[in-house]
Amino acid sequence: MDLLYQDELKALAAEQPGGVCLSLYMPTHQAGPERYEENRIRFKNLLKKAETKLVEADLPGMKARDVERLLAPAQGLLENGRFWAHQSQGLAIFLNFENAYTYTLPLEFAEMVMVGPRFHIKPLLPLFAGNGRFFLLALSQNEVRLLQGTRHSVSEIELGEAVPANLQEAIAYDDPENELQFHTSTANPGGMGGQDGMFFGHSASEEEKDFIFRYFRQIDDGLRQILYEETAVPLLLAGVDYLHPIYERANSYPYLLDKGIHGNPEHWRNDELHERAWPLVEPHFAQAQEQALEKFKLAHNNGQASYQLEEVIAAAYYGRVDTLFTPLTKQLWGRFNRQTGETSLDAESSPDNHDLLDAAAIQTLLNGGTVYAIPGHEMPEGQSLAAIFRY
Repeated sequence: MDLLYQDELKALAAEQPGGVCLSLYMPTHQAGPERYEENRIRFKNLLKKAETKLVEADLPGMKARDVERLLAPAQGLLENGRFWAHQSQGLAIFLNFENAYTYTLPLEFAEMVMVGPRFHIKPLLPLFAGNGRFFLLALSQNEVRLLQGTRHSVSEIELGEAVPANLQEAIAYDDPENELQFHTSTANPGGMGGQDGMFFGHSASEEEKDFIFRYFRQIDDGLRQILYEETAVPLLLAGVDYLHPIYERANSYPYLLDKGIHGNPEHWRNDELHERAWPLVEPHFAQAQEQALEKFKLAHNNGQASYQLEEVIAAAYYGRVDTLFTPLTKQLWGRFNRQTGETSLDAESSPDNHDLLDAAAIQTLLNGGTVYAIPGHEMPEGQSLAAIFRY
């Protein structure tokens, strides 16, 4: 699974070279070879829809060979068995004549083909919005797993060489003499020799805790390389009881939650970890969103907030929005003129307009604001867009 960084979101949100931008979204399945084939067939059909839409758009200067060239990077994925064997809940692909971006993510996207002057990135907002994304670090003696989760699912993030694969690797890297000491100190009475259950069982000696602490410091160093751009995304820890305070000492990530999952995560699949994690992180998100909505009410009474569409869109483009509320599944097509500050609305999408709700959310994020992508019935006053202003 991919970790989408904010600088990548900025690149996707920026004006793209080549004039034509194609955005593809579809839900995917994770488990079983038969599901791999199902994903591939669905994607093949999605590319046919994209081809039809590009032809029907009748874009100036766009010929059949140009359509073929635009779709070529996506077509190349059809026979990539390894790609289809490593899917998450959703697939997002962005194509123009200069670049191709592919992301497998823990979001169940609605199937979508969008053609326009910019990429359509609103379905990605739950990964950056203030109401639903978290990380889960599962620690055991034999493995380290970092999961990225949302309300609906989690998927594993590839750690590569940034994080030690297990305790033995970390000790050997730290000091080969320590590795010998580690094996000696964890041997079972009678010389049967086994680390199982000692470090990650129910207790550990002070010497063993020192090994663990250094192991956790290496993990923390690696996570800093992976999560360096993350702001305010909570991290939840899963591990046996006595590991939690040790990791809290080693940790430098500022958004580690006090609560965690207690037990050996080696016994649980990713989906089982998600079942245990979401009830712990949901109150964190619910409280933050509730506080933001209350803040909106107070700010609106003081003239520091608005749900007037044109006013909010202009404020987002000009960097005035501190907090934005937008309905995740709704689109509003049109254009915004930066020079005049005027917004024009269209009845439907076209190659020369875009989703103004998407644009407002993007501009808010790019200017350092917070976005809450929420169900339509939770929007303030049932409006299409609402914002708290900086000034």
